[in-house]
Amino acid sequence: MSQNPLVSVIIITYNQENYIGQAINGVLMQNFSENIEVIIADDNSPDNTEEVIKSFSDHPNFGCIKYFKHRENMGMMPNFIWAYNQCKGKYIALCEGDDYWIDSLKLQKQVDFLERNPEYSLTFHKIKELTTQEEKFTFTNPDEEKTYTISDLSKENFIITVSVVFKKNIATMPDWLQYSPIGDYPLHLLNASYGLIKYFPDEMAVYRVGSGTWSTQNTVDQIINTMFSLRFLLQHFKNDKDIFDHLKIQYTNFQKTLLRPFEERKSLEMKVKDYNYLESITSFSSLLKMAKIKIVKKLKNRNSN
Repeated sequence: MSQNPLVSVIIITYNQENYIGQAINGVLMQNFSENIEVIIADDNSPDNTEEVIKSFSDHPNFGCIKYFKHRENMGMMPNFIWAYNQCKGKYIALCEGDDYWIDSLKLQKQVDFLERNPEYSLTFHKIKELTTQEEKFTFTNPDEEKTYTISDLSKENFIITVSVVFKKNIATMPDWLQYSPIGDYPLHLLNASYGLIKYFPDEMAVYRVGSGTWSTQNTVDQIINTMFSLRFLLQHFKNDKDIFDHLKIQYTNFQKTLLRPFEERKSLEMKVKDYNYLESITSFSSLLKMAKIKIVKKLKNRNSN
């Protein structure tokens, strides 16, 4: 294998013995005309992830795999950044250990486009969602090719990580990224700051819902983590008014969503207090008192006449 592969594929994994095999199969089946390297960064999984990876040693394309297992758990983002720093390719493709590719020409399609169109820095495509939930978890992408800008992306994240191939423009990731609870959205925005974004309507990968860190979090945790990550992004893009304003709107909307239950509870408490007051002044005994007062007033008026 060449010392300078055209593409580096990053697979970060932790405790994914049931899924990592599909992720590796999807990468090794690629019909790609150039050399690739596959960086598998195992964040010290205590399960049989390592055994599953080593079971591919007889595969004819196993030589492109570079497997690393950390002695201590680093955490998702530090593990990703570490893997990123190992990459030698001009382009980087992402496939987390619980997702997988299903199109053998995926890399060829995306890399060919980037090679022909240097003004683009990032490509992604439609994915197939694997879930037992009735409600769709991911963003619904269109059925035709599209070009997006960083301005579009700063309004909301519509990119699923398993679909991404991007040009390695960033030599060193910003320090704050390792502390961000969310890694994919900041990464996509950072990459999009170097060029345009290309979308392909082909379903070339599967995103597994309910097995990863994000999709297993409850809604409140997701909102808090998103707001935390948006604060980093707001600081990073503070000198770009268009991007900053879009990110600020997102942050404010998430903040309102987070506070809404408390505001509704406060409103309900006020209504309960008002109801108790109304109930007290409209109780049967109070109504009798009011009736007696009115009768007494009428009698007084009659007597005075």
